[in-house]
Amino acid sequence: MVVAGLWVLSKVGSSCNFLTLIYIATVLLFTVPVLYEKYEDKVDDFGEKAMKEIKKQYAVLDEKVLSKVMSKIPKGAFKKKD
Repeated sequence: MVVAGLWVLSKVGSSCNFLTLIYIATVLLFTVPVLYEKYEDKVDDFGEKAMKEIKKQYAVLDEKVLSKVMSKIPKGAFKKKD
């Protein structure tokens, strides 16, 4: 998520100058908390639905892709040191 966030930030930053980014950040810092308090129930419900869907999609990805990739990675013979 950090990589995706930095990628989005770089895309936005490349299309705007520094003062515009500061202005956008200031406006967001003052409006997002107010909007969240006003629509808290709707936002929380949407967040719960989104998290359920993300977990379901990750389970499918894990089953179809990640487990197959991990099974193909050779596991070397590890010896225990006494």
